[in-house]
Amino acid sequence: MIKKNKIRLAFLGVMLLTLWAAFFSFPAYYHAANDWMKETANIRLPKIVSDKPFHLGLDLQGGTHLVYEADMSNVPLNQQSIAIEGVRDVLERRVNAFGVSEPIVQTSRSEGNWNVLVELAGVMDVNEAIEMIGETPWLEFRIENTSTTTPELTAEESRELDEYNADARNRAQEVLGLALDSGRDFGELAREYSEEPNANETSGILGMASRGQFVPEFESVCYDDISVGEIYPEIVATDFGFHVVKKLEESGDGDEYSANCQHILIRTKTIFDIHPVEEWVPTELSGEHLERAQVTFNQQTGEAQVSLEFDNDGKELFKNITTENVGNYVAIFLDGSPISIPVVNEPITGGSAVISGNFTLPEAKLLAQRLNAGALKVPITLISQQTVGPTLGRISVEKSLNAALLGLIIVGIFMILYYRMLGLLANFALLSYGFLVLTVFKMVPVTLTLAGIAGFILSIGMAVDANILIFERIKEELRYGKGLDRGIAEGFKRAWPSIRDGNLSTLITSIILVWFSTSVVKGFAITLIFGILVSMFSAMVISRVIIVFTAQTQLKKYPWLFGARRSKKVSKAENV
Repeated sequence: MIKKNKIRLAFLGVMLLTLWAAFFSFPAYYHAANDWMKETANIRLPKIVSDKPFHLGLDLQGGTHLVYEADMSNVPLNQQSIAIEGVRDVLERRVNAFGVSEPIVQTSRSEGNWNVLVELAGVMDVNEAIEMIGETPWLEFRIENTSTTTPELTAEESRELDEYNADARNRAQEVLGLALDSGRDFGELAREYSEEPNANETSGILGMASRGQFVPEFESVCYDDISVGEIYPEIVATDFGFHVVKKLEESGDGDEYSANCQHILIRTKTIFDIHPVEEWVPTELSGEHLERAQVTFNQQTGEAQVSLEFDNDGKELFKNITTENVGNYVAIFLDGSPISIPVVNEPITGGSAVISGNFTLPEAKLLAQRLNAGALKVPITLISQQTVGPTLGRISVEKSLNAALLGLIIVGIFMILYYRMLGLLANFALLSYGFLVLTVFKMVPVTLTLAGIAGFILSIGMAVDANILIFERIKEELRYGKGLDRGIAEGFKRAWPSIRDGNLSTLITSIILVWFSTSVVKGFAITLIFGILVSMFSAMVISRVIIVFTAQTQLKKYPWLFGARRSKKVSKAENV
């Protein structure tokens, strides 16, 4: 009885897992079911699926394909591979800064020329893509802005500032009036009027906090001047703006006192909103003065560090910068983004410096690579551009899906005709497998390309192959006269070594392809890897649970449905 209960629970778990994977893969159906439940039974289902779409590659959703040639004429031969990797890293950082989904940036070398391939899925404007990529990486050194001088406003700027803040005060008074007189929910007002960044999510609730965590003007009102459930009858002015404040709860007393207040913020402007103060001030020192950067090791601690060597002009500039900024930070910017912000411990006059900071070896290598990308003069030239339209991608997806669906139908029919009940159960297991793989693709996420879809379809074939090995073993055990339960158990046990070894060899090959191949083949290999891993789980867990559960129903009275056919040549020992 215990075993039957365990199998029933496992079967229920498989059904729920499959249903969740199906809804996660295709959330539109879950939302449709949710709407139907709400209309018919006034029940809202929990949010257990994600609305994010699958990540589609360039060949499926369209985009831009660019090829750049890197000019290595000024780079020593033994540093060219380092320089091109630095260029690749810079281009990838530029693309990522624009929020392009799953960009591909790769390097290649042919006939002595170094090229950089850039694929931007979803970017259809080739001119926008070219502008996004830009040109040669630019490295610069900036110092920390320690100036305490307050900017001066013109009469016009001062008038505009006063008018803006007066209008903010009026708007805050109007919101306060609504909060006090209209009876509207305070959280609703906060979501509608508050200019706090997360007001839509927090409704202006600050959470329980002890004294000392807010500015004095706000804290005195929140902690001392109002009671729980009360709205302060005046607006509260702070450096951030004007606040409408309500106390939600409090606890403790004395030093242990804490309160939770809710507020609506109407922001004001300051002089620094009109004249922003730069945190980092540019210097004359740039990548033009940096001869090289390389990874070295501290002789005493063995820690990885990055050494810098400057030319004669850079030596003098760096000497002046470090002499004037002892104890302050000097930031190194690449393409306008900081890649390292070391502190100056002492004046450096010898033209060489060391950046240390508990680096791991990969971190030190990456920093040296980025520094060299700005130091080594590697101009890049666009030599090829191509736009892939979304129509071609949509047609390719439709054809691939139709091919996969047709193949599944034919395989499903064959499995039912040849393996009867086992084939029918295998079809459900394959359906579950398909939903689980698509769920994995969406969660990781995996960028799907035409080659990737081919890898997915191939993994379906391998999942079918695993089931066939299991079924043939089960039929063999049943033909030797073993009972249905024992035959199923022995079938899975004897099939596992073949399934394991066959899939393991394919996994090794796929991993090698991922490690050494180009983007197209890599996409095929990645989807195949995930498909193989899920297919092994599907065959040995999902298929087994379904078959064992079915074998405990009334269908066990018909063993021929499971492939039982007693052999005429069976020894007495085999019958035991």
